[in-house]
Amino acid sequence: MPDALTVIRHAERPTVAFAGGATYQPIIGDDTGAGMPIRTGIQTSPPGYQTRLHSHPYTEVLTVIEGRGEAWLAGVEGVVPLEPGVSIALPANRPHAFRVVGDRPLVTFGIHASGKRIVNYVEPQPGDG
Repeated sequence: MPDALTVIRHAERPTVAFAGGATYQPIIGDDTGAGMPIRTGIQTSPPGYQTRLHSHPYTEVLTVIEGRGEAWLAGVEGVVPLEPGVSIALPANRPHAFRVVGDRPLVTFGIHASGKRIVNYVEPQPGDG
């Protein structure tokens, strides 16, 4: 981890397109956070978007900035409503997903407790890598 203060300007960060129309803007990542044990980013998911069931080998924390959605863990009944002012901590290696509810995008700030973003899909599809 660097000894100096690292300043990251969101307007200067790239945006990556995800399947299904969502976009992801890495904030602290490989090029801005070398040696840091976390990775952060902002995901904007359009109305109707739903992630595929997946897990990470580390804890993930999602904080809702705008919009509404629902999140769940595989094998656990019920969903957790997502709305501004709500954060959820998803346990390591537990398959989970979320979807957008309503007609506005869902904007979330995610923290991955790892310097590298690792996604393990429950049902891999070509191109998941």
